[in-house]
Amino acid sequence: MNRFCLALILVLSAGVASAAEEDEMLGFIVDDTISHIGHDFYYSFSERLRATSPMDFNLVVRERPSARWGSLVTVEFQQRLVYRRFLPPNTVELKDEAYDAADWVRGQIVQKKLEALLQDTTDLERDEL
Repeated sequence: MNRFCLALILVLSAGVASAAEEDEMLGFIVDDTISHIGHDFYYSFSERLRATSPMDFNLVVRERPSARWGSLVTVEFQQRLVYRRFLPPNTVELKDEAYDAADWVRGQIVQKKLEALLQDTTDLERDEL
């Protein structure tokens, strides 16, 4: 009887831990672009990210258009900037730029997750650092 109760407690505690991890909805790429170039970049960028592997994170793609320099496109992960690039107004190979950006961002996210796992938090919690 005691073993059954102990096993039941372990299963329920594992279920609670996984439920807490699943509270946050993941896999979103928020489109905060304005111009046609920004929308095309977002579409190709999100297409590449979704095609390469499942997404267990959220991103925000922002754009600040400029008549002189083109569009400044940024990508944020956990409210931190991970990618920034000016796209000229006459960009022809926008799909290649977006695919390269998606590959770069995925690599940066993997690196940041690895750093978070290896971070020493004995004195402070992660949000206090």
